[in-house]
Amino acid sequence: MWTVRDGDIMDESHSLTVKCTVWKLKFMCLYVNLDGVEFKSMASGSHRIGNDFIYFRKGCYFGLACFANMPVESELERGARMKSVGILSPSYTLLYHYMHFLENQVRHQLQCPGSYSPLEAFYEDKKAVLHPAGNGLVTACPTSYWVPAINRCMHPEMTITHPAGCMSQFIRFFGEQIMVLWKFALLRKRILMFSPPPVGVVCYRVYCCCCLSNVSIPGIGVSVPELRPFFYVNVADIAALATEMSYVACTTEKIFEEKKELYDVYVDKQNVKTHSDSLQPLLRLNGADREKYRKLSEQRQMLLYTQEVDGDCTSNEEDLFILFFMEQNNRIFQTLSEVEASADHTLTAEHVRAMGLDPQADRTFLEDLLEVYGIDVMLVIDNPCCP
Repeated sequence: MWTVRDGDIMDESHSLTVKCTVWKLKFMCLYVNLDGVEFKSMASGSHRIGNDFIYFRKGCYFGLACFANMPVESELERGARMKSVGILSPSYTLLYHYMHFLENQVRHQLQCPGSYSPLEAFYEDKKAVLHPAGNGLVTACPTSYWVPAINRCMHPEMTITHPAGCMSQFIRFFGEQIMVLWKFALLRKRILMFSPPPVGVVCYRVYCCCCLSNVSIPGIGVSVPELRPFFYVNVADIAALATEMSYVACTTEKIFEEKKELYDVYVDKQNVKTHSDSLQPLLRLNGADREKYRKLSEQRQMLLYTQEVDGDCTSNEEDLFILFFMEQNNRIFQTLSEVEASADHTLTAEHVRAMGLDPQADRTFLEDLLEVYGIDVMLVIDNPCCP
C-alpha cells in the first residue's frame, strides 16, 4: 500500500519528469520494490480531471490506485492538491473489493494530508508478504476456471463501476469493430489503446479485450504467447513493453503512436489501425464478421426481452458476451484440431464456413492463426472466379 502526493503531472507529450513523492509508509511490505509506482498511479494528463482509478502492472503484480484532485489556495501546491492511494495484489480479480476503500482514503488524504491511521489499520487487517520475485505471474484466469461457473472469476468486478456491465459497454462502444479486435486478440498481437483521461474505463477495455481470446478446449494455446493485460502504461514502461511478444495495454500519452516498434495494433478511441502491411486486411469487416455481430446483437435483445417479460435474472449480458466469443473460439479450434487429426490434413471452404468465417475474406486471418498456434493443416480454398 502507498500514497502518492505532490503530483506535478504534465500533458500527453510530457517528458519523463513527473514530480511525485511516494510515501513508503512504515507499515508497508518492505519486500516489493516500489520504484516508479508514481508513474503508474497518476496517469499523464490527470491534472485536468477531478478523480480517476487506474489499474496497472508492477512487475509480477497487479495494482489499483484511486486518484483525486482538489483545488487549493496554495502557491506551494500550485493551486491544486493531487493524491493517489493504491494497493498491490498477485491477483487482478481481488482488487475491485477495495475500490470503495481507496476512493474514500484518497479523499481523506486530500482533506487531511498525512493522516494515515485508517491505512495503517487496513494494512494490519489485510497484510500479506508479496514475494519479491513474484513466484508465478497471474494474468487472466486459467481456462479451467470457466467451467462450470464463468462468472466466478473473469468479470464480477466489472459491475463495481459499471452497473450495466463492463463487457456489454465495451462492445457497444466499439460496435462492429469488436470483430476486428477479436481477431487481433486471438492472434496474440500487441494491442495498445489510447484515450485521454480518465483512464479507469479504458483499463476495463483492456481486460475485456483479453476476454475475447478465451478458449476452453484443453491444450489449445499452451505454446503461444500469453495475451497479457498490462492495463495503464506510460513512457516509463517503454523498456518493459519492448520485450513483450503479446499484450493489451492503454495509455493517455499520444507520443506512443510514434513508437511503432512497441505495438502491432493501435486503438485511438474507436479507431482501430495498424502500421503492419500484413495485418491491414484484418481491419476490413467482411460478411461473416457482420453476421457474427448481428447474431450477438440478436442474442442480447432476446436476453433483455426475457429479463423484462419473464423476470429472468439467472442470465446476464456479461455471461452472454463472454460465452459468445468463447464458443466462437472453441468452434474454430475444435474444427482445426479435427482436420489436423484427419488423414489428409486438408482445411476446405466448408470447414471454414462451419467455423463461422469467410473462406476468401478470412484467408489471411486463418493463415496467421495456423502459424501462431502451430496447427498442421493444409489450407485449400480456391480463389473466387472472375466474372
